[in-house]
Amino acid sequence: MKQALQLKLGQQLALTPQLQQAIKLLQLSTVDLQQTIEETLESNALLERESDASDQEDLDFSEAASGEDGNDDLAVDTVWEDALPSSAPPIATAPTDTDFSEHDSEEESLRDHLLWQLNLTRFSDTDHLIALALIDALDNDGRLTQTPEDIHSDLDLEHIDLDEVIAVLHRLQHFEPPGLFAADLRECLLIQLRQLPPDTPCREIAGALVSRHLAQLPTAPPRQLARKLRTNEAELEVAIQLIRSLDPTPGASIGGEQTEFVTPDIFVRQQDGRWRVELNPEVAPRLRVNDHYVAMLRGGSAADQGYVKEQLQEARWFMKSLQSRNETLLKVAAKIIEHQKSFLEVGELGMKPLVLADIAKEVDLHESTVSRATTRKYMHTPRGTFELKYFFSSRVVGKQGEDVASTAIKAAIRQLVSEENLRKPLSDAKLCALLKEQGMTVARRTIAKYRDQLSIPPSNERKRLN
Repeated sequence: MKQALQLKLGQQLALTPQLQQAIKLLQLSTVDLQQTIEETLESNALLERESDASDQEDLDFSEAASGEDGNDDLAVDTVWEDALPSSAPPIATAPTDTDFSEHDSEEESLRDHLLWQLNLTRFSDTDHLIALALIDALDNDGRLTQTPEDIHSDLDLEHIDLDEVIAVLHRLQHFEPPGLFAADLRECLLIQLRQLPPDTPCREIAGALVSRHLAQLPTAPPRQLARKLRTNEAELEVAIQLIRSLDPTPGASIGGEQTEFVTPDIFVRQQDGRWRVELNPEVAPRLRVNDHYVAMLRGGSAADQGYVKEQLQEARWFMKSLQSRNETLLKVAAKIIEHQKSFLEVGELGMKPLVLADIAKEVDLHESTVSRATTRKYMHTPRGTFELKYFFSSRVVGKQGEDVASTAIKAAIRQLVSEENLRKPLSDAKLCALLKEQGMTVARRTIAKYRDQLSIPPSNERKRLN
């Protein structure tokens, strides 16, 4: 057998440390970026924030960086291009570690709220143990996730009877807010009705309506329900309004997640009839190299020069990577606004179809780069603050063959439902027909999918009696 030598020509992308750092900075959110900048400022003695951009002079580090060996590879420009918006916050005279989040009042959870009431109520040791087990069995809405039988079985104590568990449960159902410790929606509403004053108008009718006809309440004719309850339609209407005033998820009103605040990376404003895209100066701080340490390259020892050269190289990489991140954000955001001008002018109905590939082609970047640049990045517009990914929407073919954004279709569905007659709500088929009249040809199953995404119930559940 003859052995042959085969040559293959191929390309392989090599991720240099600088490129890796640039990719890492690009995909960071504003909060993570600020943390990374602070950590870099602490670890690299050469980097510092500019105290006064107007007093800064361009520094030439070529001579200093070359040292004795004449190597010019470390030459850097320490001042960013003037085209990039930037801020120059003054350097604090004294470090501060103040974290204002520590001063925020800690939000009370549902469990903490119930334990506080439990400690104010007289319970025996056994009943207190049962009460703790019942509290632990609640979900975030205040509903029981276990039956009293299951809780009794889990306690596994011979001296505790099931009747004792039920007795403690009834006592806990008087805790605030009303409606807690219910097995289902029906029991939740009944608990709240029982705690209303006895002279509440139509309380008894509301109780009977919840007990026997809760499932038929959205769709049954008022005359039919009134006849079954042996009352008139006027009293029935009062009872229905009383039921609507109750809270179906009383536990959700206690605690919950804290509000999360975001810092926009991009500002969009209209000036002289044109939309301008600007980088938030708070997320684009100006950095420079400390003159004192650079001077050590000229007269310091060999060890000092080696250390400073290494730090200077890292500082240069970081500043260039940060600059690259800002330039990429600006380019991507500007192209997004070019496509979505109608959204800024008329709202969601003006949203145009847009995908990552469209922006990537126009800014000459890879789709993955555009994805990193739009993930967890926020844009402040006259219509609110949105994540950059919000402006991307899939295409749906319209009546005349034009492309329609799914976001615009959802907005149209939301508008049609908000204007519908509650006595005769719009079905998915009717929504499909109305959207077609507006130039949006959408399948009925697509309407159902978008309606579910908007948390809009079907027409039979939206129907009202009044």
